[in-house]
Amino acid sequence: MSVLQTPFRYDYVGSFLRPDRLKKARADYQTGKIAFSQLKAVEDDCITELVAKQKAAGYHVITDGEFRRATWHLDFMWGFEGIGHQETEKGLPFHGEAAKIDDTFLTGRLSVNRHPFVEHFQFVKALEDENTITKQTIPAPAQFLEQLIMPMNLASTRTIYPNDEQLIADIVVGYKKVIADLYAAGCRNIQFDDCTWGCFVDPKANLFFGADDQQLEVLQKQFLTINNLAIEDKPEDLVINTHICRGNFHSTWACTGGYDKIASLVFGQENVDAYYLEFDDERSGSFASLKEVTGDKKVVLGLITTKSPRLEDKQTVIDRIHEAARYIPLDRLYLSPQCGFASCEIGNKLTEEEQWAKLRLVREVAQQVWG
Repeated sequence: MSVLQTPFRYDYVGSFLRPDRLKKARADYQTGKIAFSQLKAVEDDCITELVAKQKAAGYHVITDGEFRRATWHLDFMWGFEGIGHQETEKGLPFHGEAAKIDDTFLTGRLSVNRHPFVEHFQFVKALEDENTITKQTIPAPAQFLEQLIMPMNLASTRTIYPNDEQLIADIVVGYKKVIADLYAAGCRNIQFDDCTWGCFVDPKANLFFGADDQQLEVLQKQFLTINNLAIEDKPEDLVINTHICRGNFHSTWACTGGYDKIASLVFGQENVDAYYLEFDDERSGSFASLKEVTGDKKVVLGLITTKSPRLEDKQTVIDRIHEAARYIPLDRLYLSPQCGFASCEIGNKLTEEEQWAKLRLVREVAQQVWG
């Protein structure tokens, strides 16, 4: 088994633009024009091609691009018993656009058997070679909890879980099982994708959570706790990193604000190995919050935006890396795009060619800075 571990000096978050033929196959399956086996064959073929491109681009991490998902987080929830979903009527408010993704809610007590993401991982793992390792991306446990206690879902959640204590316990049990199953399948690199902290730093945080300032502090501690409980007692050779995002739908965003409000809690106390952090524009604030990163934890600087085809100036990116190194040693810093290229299957507003140009830039900068 490969002993390669994420993050790498040049890295990426995980999702990629879906090829047109994959989008067509998914639409045809939804309307009953093709069978699931036919959809899976297209998915398998597109993922195999994607991994070949990832390798050709010189990257040491491979993923399935989240090609089997509609969204970065909800499909994972749909793999649990006790979860239902339906097409949304008005969508979630993003900056300038509503994100039309399914409403997802509780239908009963949570549990999980054989999660489909384990099989998804196994397909990609079979494509590894001596230079590459598979990374499995899943939403953070806090993201799962947030979905169920946000104002729009809280009333239905409370009919099944009168309080958060048992809800948190059941989510943690489910995550531990999925993590254990992934590990047994050979997974050694997991990434928790987490938009919850982006919601907390936004000026509208009280509205997002339907909570006053004191209640927000309680929620932050709950979210930290649920992430750490899921990580607790993990195998020593299993790397668990996290990506913190402020929303990524069709090149739009949901939240804004620097990390300062949550830095001491998240950077200081979340028991992950590395943080993949958005720093592609002014919405992310300064690098000063990085001084709160404790121990030998690593930081992957998301300095290359996936929300625009505009290619960043190489020297500007290099200068920003050295600016970040004022707060955390350069040897604990890494580079990636700020988020995935297609957190939802609609994808961001750039072409596949522009996507790969972004990744070439990430590699070139990283090689120039770290050699």
